[in-house]
Amino acid sequence: MYKILLSLIFVASVNAEIVGGVAIVVKGEAITLYELKEEMNKSNVDIENASNILIRKKLEEIEMKKRNINVDSSEVYEEIKKSAARNNMSVNAFYAAELNSNGINSTQLKKKIKNNLERKKLYSSISYSHLEEPTDSEIEEYYNLHKNDLVQPSSFSVVIYQTNNKEILSQKIQNPMFNSSQISYNEQTLPYDRISPELANLLKRTPINNFTPIVPNGKGGYMTFYLKKIVSAQDSGFENMKNQIKNLITSEKREQVLSDYFARLRVNAEINVIRVPN
Repeated sequence: MYKILLSLIFVASVNAEIVGGVAIVVKGEAITLYELKEEMNKSNVDIENASNILIRKKLEEIEMKKRNINVDSSEVYEEIKKSAARNNMSVNAFYAAELNSNGINSTQLKKKIKNNLERKKLYSSISYSHLEEPTDSEIEEYYNLHKNDLVQPSSFSVVIYQTNNKEILSQKIQNPMFNSSQISYNEQTLPYDRISPELANLLKRTPINNFTPIVPNGKGGYMTFYLKKIVSAQDSGFENMKNQIKNLITSEKREQVLSDYFARLRVNAEINVIRVPN
């Protein structure tokens, strides 16, 4: 009898700890206090935005189960190979670069990519039946309204700084006058259409006369780009940009479909807020 009583007390204690750690319940699925605090720190957002992010993620997970969406290991590895190739790296070099720059090991990277692929499949299955192809008049109207935004850079004039010592490179960024024999550099003009999309986006986000964030150089070291100038391309005309505009409109429509879909799911879902972090 005494042993049974102890067991019951132990189970009750464990259950109390579990309930005490739950912040929000979405359709029977728990979001913990730890997850909320972690999301607040990771995304640098307040409690309300962190809650919204995690509720959306939980609704997506529930919807994936409902639709039997799965991603196998071969799909994950294929995506890793593509990412490595886009960065002119071998798969092993890509793993090392992720570990050096983001602190993510190969197991964590595979899990992250698996999650991304699952969400892509989910988004495709939701939006496929709701999307209508843009009409010619929609495409032309979009072109006329966004002419300036549609012109991509022709090239980037940069100075590339490289070293095996990340701390020294950080010093260079903080103080451009700082020099070290451990840092090599060379000036280049990088054509927009001949560099990876990731690098192009990184440079487009960087103000003129500023350094990019430090990134792996694919050789076990680190690099940063000092952006001197962006050479703008000429407007290539409506006909030449038609497919690009069509893709942009489709992408925007897809985002709207997804936003509306999960907003409806949230309204109809049973969501209980139990407690929030202090």
